[in-house]
Amino acid sequence: MSEWGIALIAAGSAVVGSVVTGWFTRSTGVRQAEAARHAGDRQADALLASVRLTLRGASEERALTLRRQVYAEFLGAAEARILTERTGRAQGDEAALLQRAHGGVVLEGPADVVAAAGRLLDGLRRHEPPDALDRAKLAFVEAAQRALNAPGHSG
Repeated sequence: MSEWGIALIAAGSAVVGSVVTGWFTRSTGVRQAEAARHAGDRQADALLASVRLTLRGASEERALTLRRQVYAEFLGAAEARILTERTGRAQGDEAALLQRAHGGVVLEGPADVVAAAGRLLDGLRRHEPPDALDRAKLAFVEAAQRALNAPGHSG
């Protein structure tokens, strides 16, 4: 075989080798790019999930804070009315404040807190003795604490 033939065979082999190597390199690059894209998608999904959890947690915390304020308003209004019952001296419009605060409890719930608030309100309306009012107030406080400390709440 002549030198030209050997050179052509060597050149052909080099070209074929380059094509095959290029093809495999391209295939590997495509697979790597696809894997990187999937990894990026998973990272983006994880970030979105984290943001959603953070926002949900903040929203739940705001709702819990509002509920706590509503319960505290009712308790404060009930205390003012109890004081009025005991002293006979009204400080203002305790009845209206108590009724408005009770409406907030009704809106916030849950049912056992609403029921306990209703029993306290009924006791005040019937001018029950101080011990009965204290028991009703304690029942409301316990129901409110259970609602605020229920699983899923961080309060």
